[in-house]
Amino acid sequence: MRNSEKDYFNPSFSHIYVEKEVRSHPRARRILERFSRARVIEIDHYKDVFCRSRQNYILQQRSRKLILAANRGNRIYGGAPVCQSFGNENFYYTSCMMNCLYDCEYCYLKGMYPSGNMVIFVNLEDFFEDIREILKERSVYLCLSYDTDMMAVERITGYVEEWIRFVEEQVRQGRELKVEIRTKSADGRFWQQNDPVPGVIYGITLSPQAVIDAYEHKTPSLKQRIASAGEALAGGFSVRLCFDPMICLADWQRHYGEMLRQVFAEIDMQKLEDVSVGTFRVSQDYLKKMRRLQPGSAVVQYPYRNDGGVYHYSAELTEKMERFLAGCLREKMPEAKIFLWENKEKV
Repeated sequence: MRNSEKDYFNPSFSHIYVEKEVRSHPRARRILERFSRARVIEIDHYKDVFCRSRQNYILQQRSRKLILAANRGNRIYGGAPVCQSFGNENFYYTSCMMNCLYDCEYCYLKGMYPSGNMVIFVNLEDFFEDIREILKERSVYLCLSYDTDMMAVERITGYVEEWIRFVEEQVRQGRELKVEIRTKSADGRFWQQNDPVPGVIYGITLSPQAVIDAYEHKTPSLKQRIASAGEALAGGFSVRLCFDPMICLADWQRHYGEMLRQVFAEIDMQKLEDVSVGTFRVSQDYLKKMRRLQPGSAVVQYPYRNDGGVYHYSAELTEKMERFLAGCLREKMPEAKIFLWENKEKV
């Protein structure tokens, strides 16, 4: 008899599906070399695996498979209403990966994607060309990691470094490009091995340790994330702290207050690019699926309010939580650098 339920699952990335057309792509070859023991299966199109019917996202997360593909459709999208633009015009986002190594119970990806497996698009050159075309007409504020955590898989892909070089090239040529890379990763080696580049903002998401313990599975601790943010600031990188999404749990005010005390003790708030504050919100269609997949999750089954197809806390609770956090932040940093999702305007 096996001693643990984990024994019933293969390790993640034990199998790698590769589109035939990209098998010889340099990025695909580089990634495959990192998983020399994986079983490689050629496919015609990533959707044949990723979008097949009757998949179970939660079970697949226990033994993720990797899919290497090319994105031949739309690659650049207008910024979503539930996301913050931080006062930037021409707000876009892109997804050169689908799904995340981490397992946050409240993550909307569980409601958006049919599969818990991870897709990596290897044709970054096409993403870059799309951005070049837009930059011919206007400035661009681009979020790179809403549908994944690029930093968490950087040692596998090297994509963050490639995007950095691309931004550096565009800025050097006089184009107005700014990108945000949001992460819960805390790999300090990245800050040691790379240099800060104008136009690249690293958005580090922070949560109270109680939220991390309850809902943010497989992610670094609050202490580790704060230390990573401090190291990035010390290295001259542009850092945004993201207190988003705020999650309501028992005695939430004490937990968020303690989190901020730790942040203020370790971080020079005056050096930050800015901060983001926002309570949990999610599309009604995504939440419906998330509830079906996670019937025992307190954060998913919470009785949210539906407002125009978006589920969120009541207006009273949203106001109380966001104003509490923003009020504490005002004591340590300029008000103009505090952004609330509530109305997408500065506090």
